[in-house]
Amino acid sequence: MENLKDKIAGDQKNALKDGDALRLSTLRMLSAAVANKEIELRKKDVGLSDQEILGVISSEAKKRKDAAQGYRTGAREELAQKEEVELKILQSYLPPEISEEDLRRIIKDGIREAGLPAKAGVKSQQDFAKVMKVIMPTLKGKASGDRISSALKEELEKTA
Repeated sequence: MENLKDKIAGDQKNALKDGDALRLSTLRMLSAAVANKEIELRKKDVGLSDQEILGVISSEAKKRKDAAQGYRTGAREELAQKEEVELKILQSYLPPEISEEDLRRIIKDGIREAGLPAKAGVKSQQDFAKVMKVIMPTLKGKASGDRISSALKEELEKTA
């Protein structure tokens, strides 16, 4: 079974053969980001695990999402569309995100596990952080951080 780094390299070669310039540039950018992370973590000799590479991909995907939003705000639709195409390419390497129903269930379990009273509501940012600390190991890589954060805020408001 090939690892994720090999799959990206193979897809990069295919994009070159097919003349798909945008896919090629996106995959080259991703390969560079993976190489930079290897250097940062001092793992140039052994390489990153698939889980670490998924972290790099999701980080790059978030950058594309934020950039597209910024371009839309600045009325630069053509650049926003380019970022969204790159985002789709990156998302094809990520596992599908967790369903909304499962996300809410894990958050509710996390609120109970953090020891917050059911009807007291959240009194501080500290309570929010307690719950995030409990649920993030389970949700890491399964949903975006902003999606988790907004769902948690909604659930905590319901308990108030």
